[in-house]
Amino acid sequence: MSAEAGIRVVLVHGFLDTGWVFRRMKLRLERQGAVCLVPRLRPNDGRGGLVTLAENLKRDIDEAFGPSAKIRIIAFSMGGLVSRHYLQLLGGAARCEKLFTISSPHHGTATARLYPSKGARDMRPGSAFLRRLRATEGTLRGVQLVSYRTPLDLMILPATSSEWAPALNLDFPVLLHPLMLSDRDVLSDVERRLTR
Repeated sequence: MSAEAGIRVVLVHGFLDTGWVFRRMKLRLERQGAVCLVPRLRPNDGRGGLVTLAENLKRDIDEAFGPSAKIRIIAFSMGGLVSRHYLQLLGGAARCEKLFTISSPHHGTATARLYPSKGARDMRPGSAFLRRLRATEGTLRGVQLVSYRTPLDLMILPATSSEWAPALNLDFPVLLHPLMLSDRDVLSDVERRLTR
């Protein structure tokens, strides 16, 4: 990453997570000179809705890096949807060079029906939130998009919901949803694409 030293990377965690899930990835990126921001999405069960989390994400990014410095985003699970709302509907696409989503339910997930929060309702297939994201995908034309998925995902149902038409879609046979963030092959691929 020496040629890219100092790139700004925002790591956006998922549902019921904290930034701790990115500890391995953050360490790897910082060793190569990246400046990492790991915002805390609160409340992490999305009870206020994903729009509120996206507004908070925008505030955190602006406070850390100013309103216009270029950034790259790596987002896990629900964090991918929060990041997309920030990019597509809050103007973030103008400053974002790359977005990597990892096991994000771009088309919703059936498991979201098991939790009563507004954020979980936003992640249900066919929700107004997801329809709005789909309708505004054109705002991402200048952003390099990559979506990682595992066909063995039991949190994103169906697992094909992590496939996203505008993105380069990559499959890794990782056994469990949370292990996508510690899988050596996934980490290496994200790092390679992030820094070129």
